[in-house]
Amino acid sequence: MESIGPDTIDVWSWKLDTPPPDLGMSAALLSLDECIRTIRFVRDRDRQRFVAARTGMRIILGRYLGISPRSIGFDYGDNGKPSVQAYGAYPIHFNLSHSADLAVLAVSDRYELGIDIEEIRFLKEDIAKWFFSLREYQTLRSLPADSYMDGFYRCWTRKEAFIKAHGAGLSLPLDSFDVTFDRSSESRLERLEGDAGAPANWAVLELETPINFAGAVVASTGGRRVCLRYRDEDIGQLVNLASRM
Repeated sequence: MESIGPDTIDVWSWKLDTPPPDLGMSAALLSLDECIRTIRFVRDRDRQRFVAARTGMRIILGRYLGISPRSIGFDYGDNGKPSVQAYGAYPIHFNLSHSADLAVLAVSDRYELGIDIEEIRFLKEDIAKWFFSLREYQTLRSLPADSYMDGFYRCWTRKEAFIKAHGAGLSLPLDSFDVTFDRSSESRLERLEGDAGAPANWAVLELETPINFAGAVVASTGGRRVCLRYRDEDIGQLVNLASRM
């Protein structure tokens, strides 16, 4: 089993557009319910990316748990947040996000967490008005025009990562909390409705991404400062090894 510790959150990333031979080996590592889910995709590319994302996640979690990727079972909470079915006393917290051809996975053996990554694309309408809090929307509108897209996606990914870490899913109103996202401010949770102590208990961290993406990691650290440790192992090679297990 591989440990991480209280001061670190591991972040893995990998490409999802894998060649067909690798895809076949990947699919062999999935559970029955995951295989059934692949049938529901209309587009081949979406199906292939789903398989590559779930396979990568299984392989990585298997390394931390010291078990075969095939044998990992998942439970899903009332709001759909996944967790690994108990394996002894070893805790593992994780969260997966993917956008376009890129997947990212955050892993901790201490903290509940969430991760989000988004490909930066042109916005056809002012959706921030409907999905951000009033304070966030006002901050976004105050930014220079050439900083608007950057500000929007920094805010969006931090809010998505917080919702995933919090575990309440879509039952948590998007305007019930505020995050900072302008580059002059430290990354943090500013407000959570009904929980005055929340800002001190949550860490909000910006994710290093390719230039056309934005991302964030949020974790319930109880006020402990943590850093992100980027893991650069070749997921393709790990797939080949796992498929022979």
